[in-house]
Amino acid sequence: MDKKEIELKLQSLDGWIWEENKLRKKFHFSCFREAMSFLLRLSYEAEYQNHHPEIFNCFDRVILSLSTHDAGNKVTNKDFDLAKAIDGLDKK
Repeated sequence: MDKKEIELKLQSLDGWIWEENKLRKKFHFSCFREAMSFLLRLSYEAEYQNHHPEIFNCFDRVILSLSTHDAGNKVTNKDFDLAKAIDGLDKK
């Protein structure tokens, strides 16, 4: 995907940014348990899509980074599909 296509697709996502050839989003939860619950729900979706994010967690914060490893760690439609699914998980 080129820069213009990525920037256009980002408009359909909530809070995601594109940096360092990755889609990235920061999440903030009320407590550690909520952050872990979100990550558990995310794990099922990632397995279903066979596409796994880079995850950083510290207490009530989660930072996710998405890129497609078998595409040379570039952003592809797979990343946008997972980002959209993740946004749905965050609202549950």
